[in-house]
Amino acid sequence: MDPYIPDRLPLDTSNWNWESLALKVSAASASLAYYNGILQSMVNPTIFLSPLETKEAILSSHIEGTITTLDEVLKYEADIKPDNESRQMDIIEVLNYRQATHYAKEWLQRGLPFTLPFVNSIQKELISGVRGKDKNPGKVRREQVWIGPKNCEIEAATYVPPEPLSLHRYLANLFEFIESDAIEPLIQTAIFHAQFEIIHPYMDGNGRTGRILIPLLLWHKNRLTTPLFYLSEYLDDNRDEYVENLRFVSQNKDWQRWIRFFLEAIDVQAKRNAEKASQVLALYEEMKDRVTRISNSPYGIKVLDTLFRMPIFRSTDFGKLAELNAQTMHRMITRFKQEKILFTLKEPSGRSPEILLFTKLYDLINS
Repeated sequence: MDPYIPDRLPLDTSNWNWESLALKVSAASASLAYYNGILQSMVNPTIFLSPLETKEAILSSHIEGTITTLDEVLKYEADIKPDNESRQMDIIEVLNYRQATHYAKEWLQRGLPFTLPFVNSIQKELISGVRGKDKNPGKVRREQVWIGPKNCEIEAATYVPPEPLSLHRYLANLFEFIESDAIEPLIQTAIFHAQFEIIHPYMDGNGRTGRILIPLLLWHKNRLTTPLFYLSEYLDDNRDEYVENLRFVSQNKDWQRWIRFFLEAIDVQAKRNAEKASQVLALYEEMKDRVTRISNSPYGIKVLDTLFRMPIFRSTDFGKLAELNAQTMHRMITRFKQEKILFTLKEPSGRSPEILLFTKLYDLINS
């Protein structure tokens, strides 16, 4: 099988069924706008949706075969680590994904450009210290790779990405394309994602890097007011269809099929995200009066925000993030446990602090 030659962008869309696509665009745009309205109603969506961001990292990594759970990741961060070393490595990959997402958001929110060096730095952050760390992180590949059965030769490959010498030309075209205003932004994002995966610019981490870019592109194209959108739940639920539709682009040049799938994913997941974000916001409002009453201090809102950052946490981390002295921290935790807001997961022992669970948020994120 010869290396694939990607279509040059922009695509020739003169023969597309725009009536069918317009209906999909309209539905996806409406759902995304509704979700964005909920984001705008949040004082600090980054805090409110922090656990959902962790779940996105888990699901995007799961698409690539990394197996871990929200419970394991949250406990790992609170210093309850699994005995299995392979499981620990899976968790670290998920945490790298989340860290790469934070890094990317900060980059764009500082007004820095959406460029190849930016994406290279995301990919480097993603595979730092984990599987793939020895595969030139942050650098466009210089070797020919192929996709197929494990350890297969190139002749048995199901897909052979473009040859290395052509990659910078294709990537330059891709990043030039994303700055154009000549095509509807959701369709543009769909094309970008597929073309990025087809180009397969890195030795490792292409799928995860590409999915990190989706909310950043939606924000970059002014479809979101903050780059928080969690598409991997839909893509993981429909993994076979996701992979098949990408394959139809490379095998049959069937861009419309891929775009319809992507728009459906945006539509369905925006509704899910809106529902979950509304539930988190409602829980925050429900807890506000209770927490401020119990805390009975000027730290009330800061304490509440800290609880919403992490459903499982060490008491010392809680005190540090909420900027509480040890005495105030212990007093508040005791009251929260009495009120059944917090529950002990692990008792303090020696120098190890108590580990606590904010049950209502944990159950909501896991539902």
